[in-house]
Amino acid sequence: MSVKIRLQRHGKKGKPFYWIVAADARAKRDGRFLEKLGTYNPNTNPATINLDVDGAVKWLQNGAQPTDTAKLFCLTKELC
Repeated sequence: MSVKIRLQRHGKKGKPFYWIVAADARAKRDGRFLEKLGTYNPNTNPATINLDVDGAVKWLQNGAQPTDTAKLFCLTKELC
């Protein structure tokens, strides 16, 4: 099973709110996930990022691949 660290969109139209999750690569964008690692709120100024660093490192060490967008959050927290 291939695992990706990616964003899962929540919120209403025009007001996005994202969960940062570890999910099976075959799952839908907003579908089933393995673990919630944090949140990203682009509606605040500046944007708010809450990330469980220990959980993200665990998944990265076990071979999870972050998507391009999720990689930006890893770099913000200096993980990847």
